[in-house]
Amino acid sequence: MTTPGRLPEPYGRDGSANLADILERVLDKGVVIAGDIRINLLDIELLTVKLRLIVASVDKAKEMGIDWWEDDPALSSRARHQELARENAELRERIARLEPGHAEEEAR
Repeated sequence: MTTPGRLPEPYGRDGSANLADILERVLDKGVVIAGDIRINLLDIELLTVKLRLIVASVDKAKEMGIDWWEDDPALSSRARHQELARENAELRERIARLEPGHAEEEAR
């Protein structure tokens, strides 16, 4: 029950839902915020900005098919190692093309 001048408490008097509970629910379910901003002048589109924000746990994001951080060398050590291995292979290939005798010496 509320008294005049006092707002009702959304989760009961005992505060059963604290910030950690709310955050857990949001991360578990995921939240998507989407919006477009368009600037037109005389029916000519001058600018379009598309905004997309997804707040979710890593597991929920993977479940939705979002895993871009796994292939970004700045965010993933596995991706960084893969990029270095690819770059190393490319450099060895270039050296082998530039110095034909070098590849034979390396093989021994």
